[in-house]
Amino acid sequence: MGLLTGRTALITGAARGIGKGIALKFAAEGANIAFTDLVIDENGKATEAEIAALGVKVKGYASNAADFAQTEAVVAQVKEDFGSIDILVNNAGITKDGLMLRMTEAQWDAVIAVNLKSAFNFIHACTPIMMRQRGGNIINMASVVGVHGNAGQCNYSASKAGLIALAKSIAQEMGAKGIRANAIAPGFIETAMTEALSDDVRQAWAQKIPLRRAGQVEDIANTALYLASDLSSYVTGQVIEVDGGMNM
Repeated sequence: MGLLTGRTALITGAARGIGKGIALKFAAEGANIAFTDLVIDENGKATEAEIAALGVKVKGYASNAADFAQTEAVVAQVKEDFGSIDILVNNAGITKDGLMLRMTEAQWDAVIAVNLKSAFNFIHACTPIMMRQRGGNIINMASVVGVHGNAGQCNYSASKAGLIALAKSIAQEMGAKGIRANAIAPGFIETAMTEALSDDVRQAWAQKIPLRRAGQVEDIANTALYLASDLSSYVTGQVIEVDGGMNM
């Protein structure tokens, strides 16, 4: 039996990237997987097929995570389709970088809505289900810039700092109900987004990291598995930086 056998995980923004990596890791450990993305296109269907090949139940749902009403509806549908929601991973996120003086209100609002409000939406919808189950596990995907800040990313940094504080607050509110909440703060991780950077930029980043390399999606997925499983049954309200020592 896997570490998550018999549990259902709901992961937002998981058709690709880190969210997909977490979904595959959880599925390999026996979890049934419900995942959302803005649209379930060819990438989403491919992700469904990869997860199904691991022998678990899986379904992708098209949903705008920043929309409260859509979130309430999709969570109700997941509960109907899977019977339970044991693990929630708030992974949906976007970037719209720019210096504060040049940032538009639209850039600020979009990032806060997708990155932070979406987590409120899903936690608000899922915690009543978890309370009735007398247990549950919430993981917010934050970032090291939510801990340390970053020039040119005030909107993104603020949203990720909010996810950390949200996890800590939910841990305090829901601990007596058997619900744990934690955050993961990835550093420089190899994804499609970072692959677009020049070699010079990537090498400059690596020189700031004591381990002298970028992280892999697998590194984040392994940390998420730890937090989602009973291996961390006495861990709540924490933020784990997975950054190769970049921000010691």
